Amino acid sequence: MRRTIICLTAIHAMFFAATVAAETDDNQPQTSDIAILAEKALLTDITAIGDQSLVAVGERGHILRSQDAKNWVQATVPVQANLNSVYFVNKQQGWAVGHDASILATQDGGVSWQLQHFAPQVDKPLFDVYFFDSQHGIAVGAYGLFFRTTDSGKNWQKEFHPEVLSEDDQDYLQQLQESDEQMYETELGAILPHFNRLYADGNVLYMAGEAGFVAKSIDNGVSWLRLDEFYNGSLFDITRTTQMSLLTVGLRGHAFISDDQGMNWQQVALTESATFNSAFSDASGRQYLVGNAGVLLVSDKTGKTYTDYSQPDGKAIVNGLIWQGQLILVTEVGIKTINLSELN
Repeated sequence: MRRTIICLTAIHAMFFAATVAAETDDNQPQTSDIAILAEKALLTDITAIGDQSLVAVGERGHILRSQDAKNWVQATVPVQANLNSVYFVNKQQGWAVGHDASILATQDGGVSWQLQHFAPQVDKPLFDVYFFDSQHGIAVGAYGLFFRTTDSGKNWQKEFHPEVLSEDDQDYLQQLQESDEQMYETELGAILPHFNRLYADGNVLYMAGEAGFVAKSIDNGVSWLRLDEFYNGSLFDITRTTQMSLLTVGLRGHAFISDDQGMNWQQVALTESATFNSAFSDASGRQYLVGNAGVLLVSDKTGKTYTDYSQPDGKAIVNGLIWQGQLILVTEVGIKTINLSELN
């Protein structure tokens, strides 16, 4: 039942390789180096703190902050682990997560960061983080890695969610627990799929991941209902469109849409074959799909027809957002900004 860990995308493959040298042999966290061209290095996620500022995260513990999307200041960060996700619950409090099960927190809008959790011995990255309020949050990652806090991250408790497994896998675990305790403990760390992305939709929390995994929770992630499988490849993002459909994207240009809260899914007809890393929308209803090989697809306001604006440099686009009339992208070569008027 054990599986070899797969890289989520070419970007994550680069991350796994780079992490080996990120920390010293004694597994103690090391302060991230200040890089002159950090805004041109690999970045993996970006978030807006209202209209005030942007915060982006990336390789080797890089966290950047900008008030105009042009000038970026790198924060001093107490870890060199590659970071995969950043989330702010309000204008002051935010968290970033990444490799070595690292969890960082800020109380001043991203100016300074403190290390809340660091466990290189786990040998698994965290891929996403979400907070329900300033006290309660979760972080998820490879092989079902799942942490929860109820005190703003002062303490993080590990959870295991067997309810997302198939009945066969649940029976397999039960048999192992009764017959081979050591093997059972080993399988606990390998049998769950990668949890790649979280998405909060009102009181419902969705999670997308490896091998077509999609689940939803109505109790802040305490329990999960795995949705029927509709695709056997990895999914890297899930979101709701302004047309109120659910949209999920993943490997080899696959995108799926659901009009009934995830009960049934239909594949979106696209000619793209590169992996999609993220999906997001603007206030007008247009959807943006970004991915490897510089892929950038933008829909019309109905969300049904897409125009190809893929970037000629062919560099992977990992995520992005709309901010003050601009499309701000984080890529394998750093920040890229496109005026929305160029996409009309």
